[in-house]
Amino acid sequence: MTKAILPDQTLGILGGGQLGRMTAMAAKRMGYRVHVYDPAENPSAAQVVDEHACAEWDDQDALEAFAASCDRVTLEWENIPLETARWVDATTRLLPGPEILAVAQDRSREKTFLAEAGCPLPDFRVLETIDDVDELSGWWTEQRVIKTSASGYDGKGQIVVTSHDEARAAFEELGSVCCVAEAWVAYEREVSVLIARGEDSATRTYGPIWNEHANHILDVSVHPSGLPESTCELARALAHTIAERLNLVGILCVEMFVLADGGLNVNELAPRPHNSGHLTIEACVTSQFEQHVRAVCGLPLGEVGWLAPAAMANLLGELWEGGEPDWSLVLAAAGVGLHLYGKCEPRTGRKMGHLTALGDDPLAAADKVREARRQLGAP
Repeated sequence: MTKAILPDQTLGILGGGQLGRMTAMAAKRMGYRVHVYDPAENPSAAQVVDEHACAEWDDQDALEAFAASCDRVTLEWENIPLETARWVDATTRLLPGPEILAVAQDRSREKTFLAEAGCPLPDFRVLETIDDVDELSGWWTEQRVIKTSASGYDGKGQIVVTSHDEARAAFEELGSVCCVAEAWVAYEREVSVLIARGEDSATRTYGPIWNEHANHILDVSVHPSGLPESTCELARALAHTIAERLNLVGILCVEMFVLADGGLNVNELAPRPHNSGHLTIEACVTSQFEQHVRAVCGLPLGEVGWLAPAAMANLLGELWEGGEPDWSLVLAAAGVGLHLYGKCEPRTGRKMGHLTALGDDPLAAADKVREARRQLGAP
């Protein structure tokens, strides 16, 4: 097992968005120096770290210099180029490592990995060429969804089809690149389980957390999920199986669909802190961000310790269409927390911040956070 890096040493983060920012804030509170690497000139995380390396993802010299300035490196996003991750890991240990990124950033590899791990999945096929589409001509008679293997998130890079002709057209519209086609699943809700795992194989889990989406973007997350305990135990067991099989060090989000019969289908993996886990900052003794820092730095994992039912609501760029929102409206609300990411340019669908609320029960927390967001002018 690798020697732990202790507070006053340097943690590097690949990616400077809001996840990097909140990870950095947790690490700084614990006494670490933090360096971030991001090609943007003023990324969100750069405002709260000790150093920002501004260079492209394919700049090997800059990446190796950045890695050499750090005692351990982690990441905030799984779509960082695999070669970038390998260059960094060759100089200073990167956690989660390149082998986990290789699984999580490609849907065809991810689905194959999950199937081999024995996880429940929708029926799926890998499509590499238009000939693969044609060979499945009889399979397209029911509703399917075709997704690009790489670079898809927040609903991007996927098309629902109901016939062979639609499948051919969708494959071409998606660029005739490698895709995964899945049977359409009539699910009741989406949940996520976050699992942290240390080098000593110790684990801590958060959730399941109930997630609601709007326009394919996470809108509101709530904990507890309200699911039967048997379903919650199954969800946590699946997350544990996946973390062990990946030999994860760090935090992993496992997104799952809850079926009408109470069963689960695993949907996607994200080996880093996750939007649905933002409510853990106020709701838990140890937030997902601190837990991730503890894991990658080789420290003992913290107790999760849910303090109260909680909800989180995203703040997207369209909220700024009439100008800067009046933040005093939510800051005056008892039990509501405001988190802004320091992004200068609001855009439609861009995550600019989030609100959290604690309540006596999960529905009360969800009502409180939605009402706070409505006070700002959100629908």
